[in-house]
Amino acid sequence: MTQLRGAAVSAADFGLDGPRGPAFAGVGFAAEAGSLIAVTGPSGSGRTCLLLALTGRMKAGHGHAKVAGHPLPRRMAAVRRLTALGQVPGVNDLDPALTVTEQLRERVLLRRRFGGPLRSLLRTRRERAAASRKQLEAALATAGLELDALPKGGRTAVRDLERLEELRLSVALALLGEPGLLAVDDLDLKLSEAERGAAWALLRSVADTGVTVLAVCSEPPGEGAVVVRTRTGDGEVGDRADGDRASGGKTAGDKADGDRADGDRAAARETDKEGAADAIAEAGRA
Repeated sequence: MTQLRGAAVSAADFGLDGPRGPAFAGVGFAAEAGSLIAVTGPSGSGRTCLLLALTGRMKAGHGHAKVAGHPLPRRMAAVRRLTALGQVPGVNDLDPALTVTEQLRERVLLRRRFGGPLRSLLRTRRERAAASRKQLEAALATAGLELDALPKGGRTAVRDLERLEELRLSVALALLGEPGLLAVDDLDLKLSEAERGAAWALLRSVADTGVTVLAVCSEPPGEGAVVVRTRTGDGEVGDRADGDRASGGKTAGDKADGDRADGDRAAARETDKEGAADAIAEAGRA
């Protein structure tokens, strides 16, 4: 895929209050453009809310953050324009009734009609179609989504995809917008150990193109990521590893997170979604 321009991301004492109290508090880190950022933390610590805040979909109330030099929350619209959401359950779910090809075609047409640069209107229809095909092929290659390998090829319904393939599809759709920052929620939910490794390899391949990647997870990768730990407003989590590179060894907190059952991970996701309820409509439009 063509080398893209990533967005540097930083935060200092960043926090957000929800209807039931602080969603997250005291987040601070710095990540260069093209980094892989792993957001982890316990149940109810606002991981999804942090993802939405850093992509301009929720308005934080404490501290400050910057994405590609744009301060948050003051420049939320600018941040939304340069960021894209991969899978964020409850915010931008894929349409289960569509086939993979239909989902891709819909996004390409929307991108061509509303998301492309004005200069693209000067091209002929054939030139625009060729550019869209090239962009789609690059996005699919980066996401590692091989349509011919699916059970029914491109005619496979979204509802019939395995979770890892659904992740690849959501990433490919997001990359069509050529974002500076790609955000993915619940990366390792209901994935086996081998599948988790494949998911992190996928996000690293995206980061290798220059795009900054932010992923919410229960357990960060062993190395090569900026690890950000969320905590609840009452300080449930101890010292966070803001901006620290994850080392090969795992802390006791990392191990505890990694040993959570799928049911606990799902509960954590639902808790975060409750805090994000007020931003669902705006996030869906973005």
